[in-house]
Amino acid sequence: MASIFTRIIQGEIPCHKIAENDDFIAFLDITPVAIGHTLVIPKKEVDHFFDLDDQLLRDVNLFARDVAAKLQRAVPCRRIGVAIIGLEVPHAHVHLVPLNTMKDINFSAERVQMTQDELAELATKIRQA
Repeated sequence: MASIFTRIIQGEIPCHKIAENDDFIAFLDITPVAIGHTLVIPKKEVDHFFDLDDQLLRDVNLFARDVAAKLQRAVPCRRIGVAIIGLEVPHAHVHLVPLNTMKDINFSAERVQMTQDELAELATKIRQA
């Protein structure tokens, strides 16, 4: 059965897309730990991040770097944090999280509540950055 991320990639489930190429897609997390929390996902469905082949592993990081640069221009923050957890969805993915303090990347904390309109507006702002 396809993961929820594969269904997003295939267009079955909508997302607030930030960037996309032939191999990867980046979109806003709908339950962010911080405003601008973005997921970067390879289109190839692989469960464990470190099971990605060498080329895909290298390229996902380069793609994430480009997305992080846009994110940092669009969302006021000191840095963009990176997390690879892999417990939430059985599809390799990278979390990019705008940070001002160490507490901003606490996945156990209460999530930021954003409306679909706020997410759409933020996605546009990041894409244009």
